[in-house]
Amino acid sequence: MHAILFYISYPFIYLIALLPFRLLYVVSDIFYFIMMLTGYRKGVIVTNLRNSFPEKSEKEIQALFKTYYHYMCDLIFETLKTITLTEKEAKEHCVFHKADWLDKLYEENQSIVIVMGHYGNWELAGPSFSLYNKHQLVVIYRPLSNPYFERLFVKMRSKFGTKITPVNNTLREMVANRNKVTATAFIADQKAPAETAYWTTFLNQDTAVFNGAEKLAKKFDYPVVYMSVNKIKRGYYEITPELLFKDVKNTADHEISQGFMTRLEKEINQNPSTWLWSHRRWKDKRPN
Repeated sequence: MHAILFYISYPFIYLIALLPFRLLYVVSDIFYFIMMLTGYRKGVIVTNLRNSFPEKSEKEIQALFKTYYHYMCDLIFETLKTITLTEKEAKEHCVFHKADWLDKLYEENQSIVIVMGHYGNWELAGPSFSLYNKHQLVVIYRPLSNPYFERLFVKMRSKFGTKITPVNNTLREMVANRNKVTATAFIADQKAPAETAYWTTFLNQDTAVFNGAEKLAKKFDYPVVYMSVNKIKRGYYEITPELLFKDVKNTADHEISQGFMTRLEKEINQNPSTWLWSHRRWKDKRPN
């Protein structure tokens, strides 16, 4: 069944990936109207927005929902576009703002841990980082259940030298890479298991926070870098690195996890429409 689904879908996916960006957004606009008719996860999105921004009126919430829906459609098609993405297109559509301190860390043979959220276009951020920086980027990800689509997404995400590692192999991979200068990237705002998570208040709600990035940064003594991926205009993004913690060994428990969530919350408040609101992020409740 997995194979049938893949081989039926792939010709359409590849045709979309061949489209120039201008036509890609025409298809995205058509898809947006279809999505509005179906109301895909509208209840989840609107509930998340209401709970996160209780100060906003219902009119503002509905406007945010529509803006987010449009962004979500663009994100889907921009991700498919990475199948045929050229180096020139990657640099043009996702500009990386070089940081002297990042080059200095590389010259000092200092690996880093990157933390970022499902904000902006994280799929374009990987190729952009690899093209602009000397650190070997290793992205931690959760494999897809369909092995055929899994191979496709591995190929897409490993363009331009990026390496990807399944989340269950993270520690093993970091140990194997100890003699290399790497940048291990965690998209660290996903829902964490309630029992083992660090709990905090995020966007006005009790939130279970994944703390694996903090534990591994401390274990290997790697500075923690926050990557901001901001949308400039449709189809164009900019990445700005920010050194969150350099002396990680002297941080308090959960200080890194809290620092990341505080920084991400600030970014979301500045432009709420480009964060992933369609996930059931707050399904679990804080344990007593």
